[in-house]
Amino acid sequence: MVRSVIVGTGAIAHAHAKAVAETDGIELAGVVDLSAERAAAFAEQWGDPAVFGSLTEALALRPDAARIDAAPIDAAPIDYVHICTPPGSHVDLAIEAQRAGAVPIVEKPPALSLEDFDRLLASEAETGVPVVGLFQHRFGSAAVGLRRLLAEGALGRPLVAVAETLWYRGDDYFAVPWRGTWGVEGGGPTMGHGIHQFDLLLSVLGPWSSVKAVAVRQNRPTETEDVSSAIVTFENGAVATILNSIVSPRETSRLRFDFEHATAELEHLYGYDSTHWRFTPARGSEALAERWTAEAGSIPSGHTAQLAAVLAARAAGSARPSPRRMRAAPSS
Repeated sequence: MVRSVIVGTGAIAHAHAKAVAETDGIELAGVVDLSAERAAAFAEQWGDPAVFGSLTEALALRPDAARIDAAPIDAAPIDYVHICTPPGSHVDLAIEAQRAGAVPIVEKPPALSLEDFDRLLASEAETGVPVVGLFQHRFGSAAVGLRRLLAEGALGRPLVAVAETLWYRGDDYFAVPWRGTWGVEGGGPTMGHGIHQFDLLLSVLGPWSSVKAVAVRQNRPTETEDVSSAIVTFENGAVATILNSIVSPRETSRLRFDFEHATAELEHLYGYDSTHWRFTPARGSEALAERWTAEAGSIPSGHTAQLAAVLAARAAGSARPSPRRMRAAPSS
């Protein structure tokens, strides 16, 4: 049984705790928050793991008895650290976990700059401990099946793609002081919202070769943009448009891939299953419809799907799931 600790108890931390609870072979050993009250309430909801005031305490398995009421826990090491704090703290916490031998599972964005991302990679090289970015949309079985069909050549060459994240976040959303700031959030919908859609786009189409982009602030009281758009050319010749917004009253998340032999479309909001996809073979390629049905499977995207894949990679001796060839793993 591997053991994990969750750092930060905001909304996204509950998705991590749920994934741990739903996945075989892993248990939640502790939760970390600067607020003892928040940490205790979170722990009570998720099986009463030990509560800590800092990641340093959690990695040493030393609950702060002056601040919390936690039963003694054994001295087994922590294997994974789920980092669910504001983005500006991600890199330092991840490096602290790596130096203690624990794999950090880092919420998006993993870093706010290329310089900080290089620090993560340098720490990985120094410690031998990988960092896992949390990009759960890659792991739904339909996305896995689409990548498999493309890799096998069944779809032909990718030609055109569209990625749209059109969400709505009112002014009240930015009452949280760090939201919409360059120093802590690192960007607007490009970094914090649309990142999942264009990550899934990248997982299908591979490396890009050129980007032409614009970012503007249309209607929100932020330092950062609230709308961005880009035209991307990929090394395989495909061309994609990307649009990110947090000023769109009718919310949707949409992806479209046009290959030589088929179109694959996905429309959802915050997560998908195979019913959110539409697959249209080109004339003369109708047999692909049966292949798609067989490949799409029934595993939804989400933290549980990615955590299962991470543990499957660990069992197979890999540092993390392969970026483009990962297969969704069933969970209990």
